[in-house]
Amino acid sequence: MFFDAGFFYMGKMKMAEPTSSGVAGFAGWKLIGGAAGVAAGGAGLAAFVVMCMTKPRSDKEWIVGLVCTVIGSVCGGAAVISYFHLYEWVTNFIGLTAILGLSFACGLPAWAIVRWIFNYIDTHQDASIEDVANDLRSSL
Repeated sequence: MFFDAGFFYMGKMKMAEPTSSGVAGFAGWKLIGGAAGVAAGGAGLAAFVVMCMTKPRSDKEWIVGLVCTVIGSVCGGAAVISYFHLYEWVTNFIGLTAILGLSFACGLPAWAIVRWIFNYIDTHQDASIEDVANDLRSSL
């Protein structure tokens, strides 16, 4: 059964113009809940998984790892989408799910890279910049 708004409120009601408010609501959903929300979800899941697999040894390593994993996930996912021209994936649910998987996968290596850098810094704390450059040059 359909009830008119006047059934509950007998005075004059001012309602927003439906077109502009509907468009604004849809645009807001697309910005927050659309591709950006999916990328952020993939980034959060990637950070959660990698930090459960290899626990950070310090608060500093945890914060840096979290930031790098999220940035690697969001930016790496965006780079993959841009490189392969997958922009139309944003227009449907299955495409957004695939973008979630892409951003998740792009965030996983970021944590490993952060761990390698922390391990290298820990073992070469007293080395000069020249020693580090020579070490990197010899390993390449």
